[in-house]
Amino acid sequence: MAIFDITIPRSLAKALRLPENNVRRQQLRVLKKLLRKARFTEFGQKFKFDEILMSKHAGKKFQELVPIQDYNKIYNDWWYKTLENIPDVCWPGKIKYYALSSGTSEASSKYIPITNDLLRGNKMAMIKHLLTLRHYNIPVKSIGKAWLTIGGSTHLQKTKGYYAGDLSGITQIKAPFWFQPFYKPGKKIALNRDWDKKINEIVEKAPEWDIGIIVGVPAWVQLTMEKIIERYNLNTIHDLWPNLSFFVHGGVAFEPYKKGFERLLSTPLIYIETYLASEGFIAYQDRHDAKGMKLVTSEHIFHEFIPFDDRNFDSEGNVVDKPEVLMIHEVEEGKNYALVLSTSAGAWRYLIGDTVKFVNKEKSEIVITGRTKHFLSLVGEHLSVDNMNGAIKLTCEEMNISIPEFTVAGIPYNNFFAHQWYVACDDPVDVEALKNKIDEKLKVLNDDYAVERSSALKEVFVDVLREEDFMEFMRQKGKIGGQHKFPRVLKGKMLEDWQKFLKGETVVK
Repeated sequence: MAIFDITIPRSLAKALRLPENNVRRQQLRVLKKLLRKARFTEFGQKFKFDEILMSKHAGKKFQELVPIQDYNKIYNDWWYKTLENIPDVCWPGKIKYYALSSGTSEASSKYIPITNDLLRGNKMAMIKHLLTLRHYNIPVKSIGKAWLTIGGSTHLQKTKGYYAGDLSGITQIKAPFWFQPFYKPGKKIALNRDWDKKINEIVEKAPEWDIGIIVGVPAWVQLTMEKIIERYNLNTIHDLWPNLSFFVHGGVAFEPYKKGFERLLSTPLIYIETYLASEGFIAYQDRHDAKGMKLVTSEHIFHEFIPFDDRNFDSEGNVVDKPEVLMIHEVEEGKNYALVLSTSAGAWRYLIGDTVKFVNKEKSEIVITGRTKHFLSLVGEHLSVDNMNGAIKLTCEEMNISIPEFTVAGIPYNNFFAHQWYVACDDPVDVEALKNKIDEKLKVLNDDYAVERSSALKEVFVDVLREEDFMEFMRQKGKIGGQHKFPRVLKGKMLEDWQKFLKGETVVK
């Protein structure tokens, strides 16, 4: 039985623009709303938004006139102007806030524009997400307890007329007053930019709070709970927070962390996945039995999808000129797509870098399968992060071990190639058996991998490390905090730095 049963009045449903059955119509309405708002901007004038709005087939005309853009292109051509306080570039008015997003592989920070319109759309999506809690079997008493958010610093840098920092900091400034009593760790601790100090302060304050909900990236939440349990000599986190009932997570697949999480609990949590990026609130899990997350299709984001294959992307994960691009009604279940967004912050046909797969087209439900540049295809094995997560999950279940972190690199081997795995496992484990099990599972999950393992992909190597090794590398790289995730595939400079780190050499941020 659900915690509460709400029949939403038709008037409220209309005001909230709750999803209808026709997502194609929803998305076209969103596109036209975005185009109308931005038609007098510099971008809107150059790419003939008025002409698109007058077209009988606005979606197709939009795709015809506006190019696909990654971050470097849209920044170098357009967004850099907004950092110089030039108004009406890609969105009406001046951009006052920027979310700093470094991703998992890039060295320098990306400046992602944040507007009031984007924050308003995010807020509407969050309200809809909260309304879906009626579908979960969560104790009523847990809903009124505190929410612990383990995220980045809410401190914002003020520079030349704008503020920049973590999205969590910008969101906190705009948070409604009624939410403040529920929000933990509170403004003072949340402002702290020293991640280790922040975690220690959370640990010290933990006995004063009655937490019902935890929000954050799995690795850092698990680390925090482990420190609390150790500090107060507890058996589980529920000894301190008996009303803790669910964990809202995002950013990475949760399955690799699940076994380690469950060791810290006395009663099971309900896990709810969200897809909240700097570019907007993209999707959320709206029921307990959902296989994926429901796309936000009626608010502030117009979605497009590029089939993630050799016809549309090169071997480095860069999109080709004039790729095939689909709208939401044209996609198929079970296929990988690179996600393209147009948002109410002036991101136009923006290739966000994530790949997704529809698991339920009728309900517009997706799972994140990886990154366009975080996959391995040295010889045509087309190994995705989704495949890797699946193999690790099955291996952990069969060997009764926990692998909370892992990463993979492609390396030369005897005139051919091999995959080098690095896994975090603090349990006793037979490394040879672990290697064979991962290899075996990947052959089942990926036909291309199975073929290449008998051809040019000659070997698989596995090194078992401590979880702390992964955390320490991230610390040395300056990538600690709620928004940072360890890359599942290592390439280029990140791979070089990782290899230096394992040899005990100093790593430069």
